Amino acid sequence: MSIKSYGLYIGGEWVETKESIPVYHKYTGEMIASVAKAEKHHVGDAVSTALNTFKNDVLTPFERYKILLKTTEIIEKRRTSLEYTLIREVGKTRKDAKGELDRTIETFRLCAEEAKRISGEMVPLHAIQGGENRLGFTIRVPKGVIVGITPFNYPLLLGTHKIAPAFAAGNTVVVKPAPTTPLTTMQLIEIMEEAGLPKGYVNVINGGAEVGEWLLDDERVAMYSFTGSAKVGRYIKERSGMRSVALELGNNSPNIVHADADLDWAAKQTASRSFHNAGQACIAVQRIFVHESVFNEFTDKYLSYVKQLKVGNPEDPDTDVGPMISEQEAIRAETWVQEAIAGGAKSLLPVRREGSILYPVVLVDTRPEMKVVCEEVFAPIVCLIPYRDIDEAFAQANDSKYGLQAGLFTRDLNLALKAAKTLEYGGVIINDVSTYRNDAMPYGGVKNSGIGKEGPYYAIREMTEERMVVINL
Repeated sequence: MSIKSYGLYIGGEWVETKESIPVYHKYTGEMIASVAKAEKHHVGDAVSTALNTFKNDVLTPFERYKILLKTTEIIEKRRTSLEYTLIREVGKTRKDAKGELDRTIETFRLCAEEAKRISGEMVPLHAIQGGENRLGFTIRVPKGVIVGITPFNYPLLLGTHKIAPAFAAGNTVVVKPAPTTPLTTMQLIEIMEEAGLPKGYVNVINGGAEVGEWLLDDERVAMYSFTGSAKVGRYIKERSGMRSVALELGNNSPNIVHADADLDWAAKQTASRSFHNAGQACIAVQRIFVHESVFNEFTDKYLSYVKQLKVGNPEDPDTDVGPMISEQEAIRAETWVQEAIAGGAKSLLPVRREGSILYPVVLVDTRPEMKVVCEEVFAPIVCLIPYRDIDEAFAQANDSKYGLQAGLFTRDLNLALKAAKTLEYGGVIINDVSTYRNDAMPYGGVKNSGIGKEGPYYAIREMTEERMVVINL
C-alpha cells in the first residue's frame, strides 16, 4: 500500500515541515499515511494568513454559496474514496462511513443555502419617546478568524460543521484536526480548492496539544470552536478570555423506556445506536432506564438485537461494530467494565476484547457512582437500569454533570411534554434515541456538555456579531 504524505495547508500552499505524524489503519495497525507536524511559527503563519485574508475579503455571499455548493457536488462524486479513508483512519464500519458522508453532503448544502440569507432585523425605535425620527435595524457581520479543533470520531462531518458555516458567514478559518484522524480533512481541503476556494480562507495545521496551546496564545483569533472532552473544553474557555467559544463536549446519554412504550421499536433503536461507531459518539446510548414492569421483556428484546450485531473488520460491508480508535482506549473501557463487575454489576454478554475491538457490553445491577454510569464511556458499553416511577427516572437521568441529549420512549403526549421541560439536556428526543441528530437542528448541550449550538443556521449566528445600526432621519 502506498503511503501518502500531506503538508500543512497555509495560504493555499502545501507546506512541508521537519517532523511528520504517522496515521495508522485502526484495524490492521499498518501505517497508511503521514501529515506534516506544525511548529509554533507555522501556527502564527496560519493565523496571519487567515487574518489578512479576512481583512481583504472579496467574496460575496453568493460566491461563497457557489463554492460550498460545488464542494457538495465534488464530495458526492468522490464519496467512495472518502468513505474508504474514514474506514481506515477511524475504524468506522462501511455503514457508519456511509452515514457520515450522507450527513457531510447535507451539511455543506445547508451551509451553502444559509450563506445567501444571513440577515438582521428591524428594531422599533419609534416605540420609545425620542426615537420617532430614527430608523433602527441590525446586521450580522463575521467575527474574523475562527479556529476549529475537531475530534477523531467524526473527522469529516465535524470538520464540516466548523469550516462550512464559518466560511458561509464570511469568516476565515484555521483548522486543527485530531492527530489520529487528519486525512479526511486534508482530502476535504483538496476538494474545496477544486471547488474554487481562494487562498487563505481555510488553513489546516496538524499536531497535538501544543498546537492547541499556540492557537490559544494568539490574541488575533476571534473565536474557538471545539469538539472534544469536557476537561479540554473547560480549559479552552478559561484560556480564551473575552473571545467567543463554541464547545461541544461530552455526555453519558440517558434513554428512558416507559411502561407504555413500543418495546420492539425501543429495543431495536437503542440496540442499533448503542454500538454504532463502536460507541464513540458523544450522544451514543449509554444509560437505558426501563420501567420495572417491562424491564425483563425489554431486556430480552434488546439482547436479541445486540446478539445479531456483527463485530470485526470494518471493511466488511456486513460489520456493525468495528475497532475503537486505539487498543489503549479499548483497554481503558474494558477496565471500567471489570471495575463495575468487581463492584457488583453483572454483564449479560461475555466481556471480550481483541486488540482495539471491544465486543458490545451490556451491564445490569450497576450503581450511580460507577464510571460506566456517571462518566462518558465513549465505548460499546450500555447499562440497563430499572425504575419504578417516572419522576425517579427523570431524577436519575438528570443526576449527571453532562446534559447534551436524552431520549424517551412513550405513547403519552403529556409525559413527552413533561420530559421536554424536566430533562436538563440541550435536546430531548421523543420516541427515538439520544443519538438522533438532524444536521439542520440546533445541537448543543448544557452543564459540562458545552456552550453554543451547531447546525448551519445556528452556527452562523454563533460565528457572526449582531451590529446595531441607527439612522437619524
